[in-house]
Amino acid sequence: MEKRAADHSLLDAAFREASLNVFFPLATVRCPDQSAFRSQIARDLGCLLDVDETVVAWSCLCFGVHVEDRVHVVDFMVDHIDGTREFLDAVEFFGDPAVTETIACMRRRHRFVMPHEIYSGHRLQNAKDLLHYARRRTPLNDRVRLLAALNEAGSMAIGETFSLFREVPPLTAIAWMALHRFISIDLDDALIGPDTLIRRSSNEVAR
Repeated sequence: MEKRAADHSLLDAAFREASLNVFFPLATVRCPDQSAFRSQIARDLGCLLDVDETVVAWSCLCFGVHVEDRVHVVDFMVDHIDGTREFLDAVEFFGDPAVTETIACMRRRHRFVMPHEIYSGHRLQNAKDLLHYARRRTPLNDRVRLLAALNEAGSMAIGETFSLFREVPPLTAIAWMALHRFISIDLDDALIGPDTLIRRSSNEVAR
């Protein structure tokens, strides 16, 4: 009992310390609890988790493991739509393999995520651009108009959809709908622009 209480105390301390940091964007979509990040690279990985269509939910600094003479608190606990759970740490350089080995002995998955996985390509910038609008919401009228148009056309360029929106600015509506998986956008090919294609999402179960 005392050991468990001490572990919770360490988790609380790690979360409180990380909560003092401010990293942008502030909003999250798939983190049901309060978020906190120990580094910019961890915040950036959180952005990618929010636009990963295999992710149902993620939480910050909620799991610690005893490694040798210390407790390692992982950056993220991530639940996927296939029912699997993994623990992730964002690192600037190579992580301690003893952490992964210890967690593997608990029959859990852990990996260190390196900078090249986070910063290569356009996905991170697109994710941040979308999350800028995460605290807004697409009203029902605008949402239905876009979905009806996509049902008929199959796909549309973003620039072709502007006339459909009446209640909120087009990109506000599109960003919120993409983050909540009503529509899908290719985030890897290029930065989001007027020629970017949008489609109805095929992954509605992960909303």
